Amino acid sequence: MTSGPIRSVVIVGGGTAGWMAGAAVARMVPIGVRVTLIESDEIGTVGVGEATIPPIRSFNAMLGVDEDDFIAATGGSFKLGIEFVDWWRSGHRYLHPFGAFGFDIEGVKFHHYWLKMRAAGRAGPLEAYNLSAVAALNGRFARPDPDPASPLSQLNYAYHFDASLYAGYLRRHAEAQGVVRVEGKVVDVALRSEDGFIEAVTLDGGLRVEGDLFIDCSGFRGLLIEQALGAGYEEWTQWLPCDRAVAVPTANIDRRIAPFTRATARPAGWQWRIPLQHRTGNGYVYSSAHIDDEQAVATLMANLDGEPLADPRPLRFVTGRRKKLWVRNCVALGLASGFMEPLESTSIHLIQSGISKLFALFPDRGFNPVAADEYNRLGQIQVEQIRDFLILHYNATERDDSPFWRQCRTMAVPESLARKLALFRDKGRLFRYEDELFAEASWVAVLLGQGVIPEGWDRLADTVDATAIDARLRRIAEVFAATAQHMPDHADFIARIRPGGMRIPA
Repeated sequence: MTSGPIRSVVIVGGGTAGWMAGAAVARMVPIGVRVTLIESDEIGTVGVGEATIPPIRSFNAMLGVDEDDFIAATGGSFKLGIEFVDWWRSGHRYLHPFGAFGFDIEGVKFHHYWLKMRAAGRAGPLEAYNLSAVAALNGRFARPDPDPASPLSQLNYAYHFDASLYAGYLRRHAEAQGVVRVEGKVVDVALRSEDGFIEAVTLDGGLRVEGDLFIDCSGFRGLLIEQALGAGYEEWTQWLPCDRAVAVPTANIDRRIAPFTRATARPAGWQWRIPLQHRTGNGYVYSSAHIDDEQAVATLMANLDGEPLADPRPLRFVTGRRKKLWVRNCVALGLASGFMEPLESTSIHLIQSGISKLFALFPDRGFNPVAADEYNRLGQIQVEQIRDFLILHYNATERDDSPFWRQCRTMAVPESLARKLALFRDKGRLFRYEDELFAEASWVAVLLGQGVIPEGWDRLADTVDATAIDARLRRIAEVFAATAQHMPDHADFIARIRPGGMRIPA
């Protein structure tokens, strides 16, 4: 292939992944690069409602998106964490909040002091020492304060929003930056005979679209990365057995909008609840080996807290990853790159992360394979780390009330997760590797929330007087409780920043 700068980028597929890529490419690539997005109105998108994690804020900021405008245009709400109901055992719930727990003391992580005081019966609930958790459980929200001396500096958040509205919002943003949308289905992918690179795609109307770099956002089909280039797929159902979902929106039952996602364990999987301004997203993620589709629909419909606004929508998937995310001159994003179930809201982040790595390794027309190799290496590490975090939720449980949960609690986990569990069970120690997505606080929240209690703690915590630790913990809990009480109600906060109501295009 001739070297020189990339002249044209072709994105196959729209939806959240396609328009995130389109908006980002238009913003980041040099002026003069032609960006074309091929999308068919006849092909539906999977998005049924999205919950995110905090890095989405940096992506929107990179695009120059105004947060208030974004919230109004997408039916969005703010998310301070995820509540897990009935995961460790029936009747138990815990919160995985964003942000840190407490403050480190003398260089020792806060959770070690909490473990020490818990053993002495002198610690409050772990959530009391995380401002995002305290605010979430009280239905409050405010933006963080940049002043590190302010308690509000400890708040961290993400969003809930309507996926179709977000895709439309990004489409308008991308087209304003010069992205050209072409309507049609891809019916043929032409590969160059000399090297197997994608030369062009042909649409059902006969239009041929050529490009230098192709981005596959075609969903589960993997139209380019798999069907044309044969990247291969690594399946993970031995650890993450859920392979289907059914989703349905419901009317909001009152004016309150919870500032957190809820994940409730069910006999053959789990149910999500994502609160938006104009509706609530609901779904049941389940294992077809443990429940049939009709029973799954019945379970979901029996556990809704509002009137259904549409018929239940079924989805099928195979959890796993594409063996290569970048093959020749094609990079896969979104569902085309693999599927991680939405338990910890990582789907959009993986799109964002893929885009970020693509820009960091952006090729020229020579497509030196060293860039693709590094992209694939980093992508594999990240998705395997997320996989382990998800497996933790299923495996660390005392539930044995159904075949599904008995299988999950007794399965052999990947060696990488087994090491992490053994280290934490000993003295509560955790280490992050290779820019791991989930911070130590996230692992602490889920491990302790799922009943994984260490046998001890870092003995350096014993060098600080217990009375001083007790006073510090009490002060943190008091300050966070008082701070949360002075925050606005979450629904009131949203109402203040969207004068005139939601702006949903016709």
